[in-house]
Amino acid sequence: MGSIFNQYSFVFAAALIFMVAAFLLLGRSARWQEYISLGVIGAGLIVAWSVLHPVQTPLMEDAANVRAMIGQGKPVLLEFQSPF
Repeated sequence: MGSIFNQYSFVFAAALIFMVAAFLLLGRSARWQEYISLGVIGAGLIVAWSVLHPVQTPLMEDAANVRAMIGQGKPVLLEFQSPF
């Protein structure tokens, strides 16, 4: 369970934030402004996920190509990250 929460912690935190916002905004008789606010919060969380989640780099599987690029007089950025 710990590894699932660690890998998808942003998703769980975003769901919690969205539920708390929905409870606070829609707990009483909601007006259209509250629905728009909740939509903006949801859209912001979706945009944050799409911008911040890690993706596989194009050269990740081609280590020989990366080794050939190193030492050729052009700077090479090596990035090490967890897939989550």
